[in-house]
Amino acid sequence: MFIGEYAHAIDEKGRLAVPAKFRADLTKGAVVTKGLDACLFVYTLEEWEKVATKLAALPMSQANSRAFARLMLAGAMDVGLDKQGRIVLPDYLRQYAHLSKKTVVIGLYSRLEIWDETAWQSYKTDSEKESGEIAEKLSELGV
Repeated sequence: MFIGEYAHAIDEKGRLAVPAKFRADLTKGAVVTKGLDACLFVYTLEEWEKVATKLAALPMSQANSRAFARLMLAGAMDVGLDKQGRIVLPDYLRQYAHLSKKTVVIGLYSRLEIWDETAWQSYKTDSEKESGEIAEKLSELGV
Protein backbone atom coordinates (compact mmCIF):
# COMPACT_ATOMS: atom_id res chain seq x y z
CA MET A 1 0.00 0.00 0.00
CA PHE A 2 1.39 3.37 -1.04
CA ILE A 3 0.60 6.36 1.18
CA GLY A 4 2.32 9.63 2.01
CA GLU A 5 3.94 12.62 0.34
CA TYR A 6 7.69 12.88 -0.31
CA ALA A 7 9.80 15.64 -1.86
CA HIS A 8 12.52 14.39 -4.22
CA ALA A 9 14.69 15.74 -7.02
CA ILE A 10 15.24 14.56 -10.58
CA ASP A 11 18.89 14.57 -11.59
CA GLU A 12 20.32 15.72 -14.92
CA LYS A 13 19.98 12.17 -16.33
CA GLY A 14 16.25 12.02 -15.56
CA ARG A 15 16.65 9.74 -12.54
CA LEU A 16 14.28 10.02 -9.60
CA ALA A 17 14.96 8.41 -6.25
CA VAL A 18 11.92 6.42 -5.19
CA PRO A 19 11.11 6.96 -1.52
CA ALA A 20 12.76 4.15 0.47
CA LYS A 21 9.39 3.18 1.92
CA PHE A 22 8.13 2.17 -1.56
CA ARG A 23 11.19 0.45 -3.00
CA ALA A 24 10.43 -3.07 -1.79
CA ASP A 25 7.13 -3.03 -3.68
CA LEU A 26 8.89 -2.02 -6.91
CA THR A 27 11.83 -4.46 -6.88
CA LYS A 28 10.19 -6.65 -9.55
CA GLY A 29 9.80 -3.60 -11.77
CA ALA A 30 7.18 -0.97 -12.39
CA VAL A 31 5.35 0.88 -15.10
CA VAL A 32 5.25 4.66 -15.30
CA THR A 33 2.71 6.32 -17.56
CA LYS A 34 0.95 9.57 -18.28
CA GLY A 35 -1.48 10.29 -15.51
CA LEU A 36 -4.29 12.75 -15.07
CA ASP A 37 -4.00 16.35 -13.89
CA ALA A 38 -0.51 16.67 -15.46
CA CYS A 39 1.24 14.11 -13.29
CA LEU A 40 2.71 10.66 -13.85
CA PHE A 41 1.28 7.41 -12.50
CA VAL A 42 3.57 4.61 -11.29
CA TYR A 43 2.21 1.10 -10.86
CA THR A 44 3.71 -2.16 -9.67
CA LEU A 45 3.75 -4.74 -12.46
CA GLU A 46 0.90 -6.62 -10.77
CA GLU A 47 -1.27 -3.52 -10.46
CA TRP A 48 -0.43 -2.41 -14.01
CA GLU A 49 -1.65 -5.74 -15.35
CA LYS A 50 -5.06 -5.06 -13.75
CA VAL A 51 -5.21 -1.52 -15.13
CA ALA A 52 -4.05 -2.52 -18.62
CA THR A 53 -6.60 -5.35 -18.77
CA LYS A 54 -9.41 -2.91 -17.97
CA LEU A 55 -8.12 -0.41 -20.54
CA ALA A 56 -7.89 -3.10 -23.23
CA ALA A 57 -11.52 -4.05 -22.52
CA LEU A 58 -12.86 -0.55 -23.19
CA PRO A 59 -15.10 -0.33 -26.26
CA MET A 60 -13.08 0.69 -29.32
CA SER A 61 -16.20 2.23 -30.85
CA GLN A 62 -16.22 5.06 -28.28
CA ALA A 63 -13.85 7.96 -28.92
CA ASN A 64 -13.33 8.67 -25.21
CA SER A 65 -12.39 5.05 -24.57
CA ARG A 66 -9.86 5.08 -27.40
CA ALA A 67 -8.38 8.37 -26.27
CA PHE A 68 -8.00 7.29 -22.65
CA ALA A 69 -6.49 3.92 -23.58
CA ARG A 70 -4.01 5.69 -25.88
CA LEU A 71 -3.05 8.13 -23.16
CA MET A 72 -2.37 5.42 -20.62
CA LEU A 73 -1.06 2.54 -22.75
CA ALA A 74 0.95 4.34 -25.42
CA GLY A 75 2.45 6.60 -22.78
CA ALA A 76 3.58 3.72 -20.57
CA MET A 77 7.19 2.68 -19.99
CA ASP A 78 8.67 -0.22 -18.03
CA VAL A 79 11.12 0.98 -15.40
CA GLY A 80 13.34 -0.71 -12.86
CA LEU A 81 15.11 0.43 -9.73
CA ASP A 82 18.86 0.88 -9.94
CA LYS A 83 21.18 0.09 -7.02
CA GLN A 84 20.44 3.48 -5.45
CA GLY A 85 16.67 2.98 -5.65
CA ARG A 86 16.17 5.33 -8.60
CA ILE A 87 14.05 5.03 -11.72
CA VAL A 88 14.75 6.75 -15.02
CA LEU A 89 11.86 8.87 -16.23
CA PRO A 90 11.89 9.12 -20.03
CA ASP A 91 12.08 12.62 -21.47
CA TYR A 92 8.60 12.44 -23.05
CA LEU A 93 7.06 11.66 -19.65
CA ARG A 94 8.99 14.43 -17.90
CA GLN A 95 7.78 16.86 -20.57
CA TYR A 96 4.17 15.66 -20.27
CA ALA A 97 4.13 16.28 -16.51
CA HIS A 98 6.22 19.48 -16.76
CA LEU A 99 8.69 18.00 -14.29
CA SER A 100 11.59 20.16 -13.25
CA LYS A 101 14.25 19.27 -10.72
CA LYS A 102 11.95 19.49 -7.69
CA THR A 103 9.23 16.86 -7.58
CA VAL A 104 6.79 15.33 -5.14
CA VAL A 105 6.05 11.61 -5.02
CA ILE A 106 2.70 10.80 -3.46
CA GLY A 107 1.29 7.43 -2.51
CA LEU A 108 -2.32 6.75 -3.45
CA TYR A 109 -2.85 3.20 -2.20
CA SER A 110 -2.39 1.22 -5.43
CA ARG A 111 -0.23 3.70 -7.33
CA LEU A 112 2.29 6.46 -6.94
CA GLU A 113 1.97 9.85 -8.56
CA ILE A 114 4.90 12.04 -9.54
CA TRP A 115 4.22 15.77 -9.64
CA ASP A 116 6.20 18.90 -10.33
CA GLU A 117 6.53 20.46 -6.87
CA THR A 118 4.92 23.79 -7.83
CA ALA A 119 2.04 22.11 -9.65
CA TRP A 120 1.42 19.79 -6.68
CA GLN A 121 1.34 22.66 -4.19
CA SER A 122 -1.15 24.55 -6.35
CA TYR A 123 -3.35 21.48 -6.90
CA LYS A 124 -3.25 20.58 -3.21
CA THR A 125 -4.14 24.12 -2.12
CA ASP A 126 -7.11 24.23 -4.50
CA SER A 127 -8.32 20.77 -3.42
CA GLU A 128 -8.05 21.63 0.26
CA LYS A 129 -10.16 24.77 -0.29
CA GLU A 130 -12.87 22.66 -1.94
CA SER A 131 -12.62 19.68 0.42
CA GLY A 132 -16.09 20.21 1.88
CA GLU A 133 -17.75 20.21 -1.54
CA ILE A 134 -15.69 17.25 -2.68
CA ALA A 135 -16.62 15.26 0.43
CA GLU A 136 -20.28 16.08 -0.04
CA LYS A 137 -20.24 14.83 -3.64
CA LEU A 138 -18.38 11.67 -2.68
CA SER A 139 -20.84 10.91 0.10
CA GLU A 140 -23.31 10.03 -2.65
CA LEU A 141 -20.92 7.24 -3.62
CA GLY A 142 -20.75 5.91 -0.09
CA VAL A 143 -17.35 7.39 0.76
